Amino acid sequence: MNLNQNFSELRRKLVETLKREGIIKTKEVMEAMLNVPREEFVPEELKNEAYIDCPLPIGYGKTISAPHMVAIMNEALELKPGLKVLEVGAGSGYHAATIAEIVAPKKENVLKGHVYTIEIVPELAEFAEKNLRKLSYTEHVTVIVGDGSLGYLKEAPYDRILVTAAASKIPEPLIEQLKNGGILVIPVGSLYGYQSLLRVKKDLNGKIFIEDLGGCAFVPLLGKYGFHSE
Repeated sequence: MNLNQNFSELRRKLVETLKREGIIKTKEVMEAMLNVPREEFVPEELKNEAYIDCPLPIGYGKTISAPHMVAIMNEALELKPGLKVLEVGAGSGYHAATIAEIVAPKKENVLKGHVYTIEIVPELAEFAEKNLRKLSYTEHVTVIVGDGSLGYLKEAPYDRILVTAAASKIPEPLIEQLKNGGILVIPVGSLYGYQSLLRVKKDLNGKIFIEDLGGCAFVPLLGKYGFHSE
């Protein structure tokens, strides 16, 4: 691909494809995907591959999720302005930016929410922070270095929680830190076998309902409630 390619045009075409395929369902998710430049969240040598709909390596055994999976998860979260969101697995910061576009839109006089994104790899947390700062997202996105499988108690409870790495089961602290009426989206399954994307809803009385949204493939969640204790 040409180094001077038009990234915004490639982004628009990808979003149109995801909408046509029924993956992007809402105007909010569509606009978020159009507004966030994925090429700014991948390593320099992979910029020309930013709008191929697949995961890309970002170092340290981690990946930036495929755009279709980001869209699927954001739709499943039922995001809206003003929500407080916890993301487990900041990666390069891309997914957090797409969420911030919806929960803290740049429009005037709209309730602003906040995204707390926690990353266990310090170097990746630094990469995410740099990318988010460069694109002016840090007012509404806070990057934390830590074990995301424990959640982030300091700002709990959360309206929404998403986990961008696969666990063998849903970490209990994340259930506890989810508000009544909240939604948690997490891939659950075996390390190298089948994984399911689960949507967990906690009703207003604190009762849990789990829905299987279909198969997926994610890198393993690390930490106390992940595949490997740190």
